[in-house]
Amino acid sequence: MENKYKFFQHKECEYFPCHKINNIENFNCLFCYCPLYFLKDCGGNCVANSGIKDCSNCLIPHGEKGYDYIVDKIMESNRKNTFCKE
Repeated sequence: MENKYKFFQHKECEYFPCHKINNIENFNCLFCYCPLYFLKDCGGNCVANSGIKDCSNCLIPHGEKGYDYIVDKIMESNRKNTFCKE
């Protein structure tokens, strides 16, 4: 596999897989908790549940292209926001 740093499986995890999927061999555990949770518009399949963002139906972090999607979204968010001022 090219770019092996983009994929990790932890099959010994008591929750593996934490979502129901068709092909368990492609389930990516690298982003166990999605780093896009803080974004209002993350692009995922989330819903508001009593004022809390519920991402349990989203498979973006665990999909084959999840790494690239997440990194691109973080870069996009960083371009729009200035966190450090000179």
